[in-house]
Amino acid sequence: MTDIENDIQEENSVKTAPFRRIVTGHNEKGEAVLLEAAPPPRVAKIGEEFGPWFYEVWNTTETPAQIRPDGSEPPEDGIQLAPPKNGTRIRVLDIPPEDGRLENLTPEEAREHFAAIGAGDASSHSGATSRHAFMHRTETIDYGIVLEGEITLLLDVGECVAKAGDIVIQQGTNHGWANRSDKNCRIAFILIDGKYSPELQA
Repeated sequence: MTDIENDIQEENSVKTAPFRRIVTGHNEKGEAVLLEAAPPPRVAKIGEEFGPWFYEVWNTTETPAQIRPDGSEPPEDGIQLAPPKNGTRIRVLDIPPEDGRLENLTPEEAREHFAAIGAGDASSHSGATSRHAFMHRTETIDYGIVLEGEITLLLDVGECVAKAGDIVIQQGTNHGWANRSDKNCRIAFILIDGKYSPELQA
């Protein structure tokens, strides 16, 4: 087990999500019922003190998504960055302010960070020329909704500050998130499995 995975395991046992997931379903008569109104059970901090908190809310594993009689979430091991193949994922992240420690993160350490969430190949940090240590790219469409605070979206060319209420549509581009403020940023992500067009695959 890596140091990052140890951090995840230790932190996971002491943190509760600061919100509830409210889940509906059906009873044996086919009537709509409330199944759950509680904090999502999967919570993990990825990385050391500078890493974000992941609050895993729900996932689906196919399109169209199966609506099951028992209303259960498909089981999943650990925290995975991308959604399941042909599926979706919703999560909330708490991204703390940066304090300079990421500036010295090596490409190998960045890959280890992403490998801890099943996406080592997503990391695109190549050293001094990278815009951010956590630059990465996934073959997904991501809707990011800033709930509180602000975050800077970094791209290969340009950047944009997203504030509470802003919605980012992230289309499989190489990107990173930098919290340059002095407060936590809470952002909800809905991730949808995607496929690059032939032009982007070339």
